[in-house]
Amino acid sequence: MWVYTFDSCNPSMKKLKEIIAQVKELQYTNEKEVARLLWQLICYSPKFPVRLQQQELLDKAEPFSLQVNDPHFSGSVLKFNGFKWGNGSCKVVITHGWGSKAADFADLINTLRTIENLQIIAFDAPGNGSSEGELSNLLLFSKATEAVIDTYGAPDILIGHSLGVMANVLAINNTAVKPSLLISIAPLVRLKENFIASMEAAGTLQIAQDQFFENFESLFEMQAAHFNLSDLYPDNAAVKHWLAYDKEDKTAPYAYLQEFLSTHPEILIKECEAVGHERIIKDAGMLEDILTLVRQVA
Repeated sequence: MWVYTFDSCNPSMKKLKEIIAQVKELQYTNEKEVARLLWQLICYSPKFPVRLQQQELLDKAEPFSLQVNDPHFSGSVLKFNGFKWGNGSCKVVITHGWGSKAADFADLINTLRTIENLQIIAFDAPGNGSSEGELSNLLLFSKATEAVIDTYGAPDILIGHSLGVMANVLAINNTAVKPSLLISIAPLVRLKENFIASMEAAGTLQIAQDQFFENFESLFEMQAAHFNLSDLYPDNAAVKHWLAYDKEDKTAPYAYLQEFLSTHPEILIKECEAVGHERIIKDAGMLEDILTLVRQVA
């Protein structure tokens, strides 16, 4: 499930807390309203303010905006914002996770900026960070990654965290790019199980969960179970694939990842201990490993 620290001063988190409270209150009396609220519960991505260090990094970037079509929620074209650092010949694209944004990779981006021959590109997916959109989903994440690739060219290095890992895999499938280095950090493996965990955390009745998945299949014309990293991952996705994880990660259970890794022994792995799902992208040891890997490509 999505794990957040509730901040009563953050309007975005206050809204999510209200959604959870309404699901618990109305599920016995108003099935239609609960069905609507479950879309909000699953697909509303909280937005967190940019910290001073993050803003200083964004101020050094060349900003850009691209567009993607959102046929499922807004029924319109959404603008999403991105940022570029450097003009090197080796291109790095970073895809963030759910409830996140490009600036959350400040530690990683600052680390990578010590390498001269890089162009680093990161973006706020639709419905996240500074970008347009009330609700978001994996397909919008992937479309945004694909739009960056179509506009700025195939990345030599493709980095993703959490849902961003699955978005990168979809983008690889849809664009036929083959990065020299694919870096996956705390990947989500089974999206449907993540949805279930979020609904169960809100005390959602089984009948309401079943109705949500029926509605999901009707809207997206595919089952939620389709979004399984083990099924989506292509053979020879990258020249080299390096993956970091924490066995105690509550958002991305290790049991699912272990199953995925067992079928792909070619993936290089690093275990990070006691960092959790969100803080793993700031882990000093992992950042040092990534720096070494990127230098080998750049």
